[in-house]
This record gives sequence, C-alpha cells and structure tokens, in this order.
Amino acid sequence: MAEKVKVIISNDQNTVKVPSGVRLLIRRCCHAVLLLESFSSPAEISVRFVDNEQIKELNAQYRNIDKETDVLSFPLGENGEYDVNPETNACLLGDIVISVQKAMEQSQEYNHSLDREIAFLTVHSMLHLLGYDHVNGGLEAVRMREKEETVLTQLGLKRNGSYYLDEE
Repeated sequence: MAEKVKVIISNDQNTVKVPSGVRLLIRRCCHAVLLLESFSSPAEISVRFVDNEQIKELNAQYRNIDKETDVLSFPLGENGEYDVNPETNACLLGDIVISVQKAMEQSQEYNHSLDREIAFLTVHSMLHLLGYDHVNGGLEAVRMREKEETVLTQLGLKRNGSYYLDEE
C-alpha cells in the first residue's frame, strides 16, 4: 500500500467549471495507480488544470508540437529513481497538466462523463510519471492501456464501448 500520497492540485483556468468531487477523484486515481504498481514509498504529485491555449503553449515549449493536447506529464524520476522532498521523505513523482477544456470536449466526443475523462487522463499521466510510455506503440502501449482500464474499473469508471485507441 502506498504509504502517504500528497497530491497538490491547482486550477489555473476559468474556461470550464471544475465539478465538485474532481479533486477527490484525482487523489483516488493517484492512490490506485501507486497501489497497482506496488509503489510503497511516500509520494508527491502535482496536478494543474489549464485551458487549451495554456496547454498548447506548454506542448510547443516542451514537445515542439504546436497544438493543444489533453494532458502533459512531466516525470521527475528516471528508472525508478526519484528526487526526495527532504521535509517529508516523499518521492517527487512529477507534474500532471490537464486541459479541462480538452477533457470536456473529449468527454462529449467519447460520450462519457467529464469525471471519467479526467480520471483517465490522471491515470494515464500517473503511469507516465512511473516510467511507462506508449509513444512507440506495440506491447508497451497495450500494457499501459490494460493498466489504465484496470484502475478505472477498480474506481467504478469502466469504459463504455465507444472509446477507442487514438492512432496518431
């Protein structure tokens, strides 16, 4: 069981009203991923809500992709090695940036709730913070998708049939 998990959530956008309960949902997602991965150290994660314009700027700045995206992950660790907060002894896993505006658009596109979309993006990003990647496709992408669905199902957010794997 993950010892102590601190999730720092900030809302830096006012395009979409963040529904009540989303902060708790994000914390539950982070806990569930760490539990699934048997991550037993205390951990700290930062989650920031932005709009499409802000995430587009970040995507261009850090990935040289000049368009908005739904979520960006900024892992602070590599190969299971993490910086540690000297005051709390917590592993600093990294930052998750979610475009709530894009999440709203995608929840409508995929015909599921905003809660489910934000939960999916959080779980997806948490796996990135722990070193998983799907960019090259193949087995690693499949393994990542299975873990995402396992966690979302545990949280009672099983996907509906209209969700598909984005093949960009």
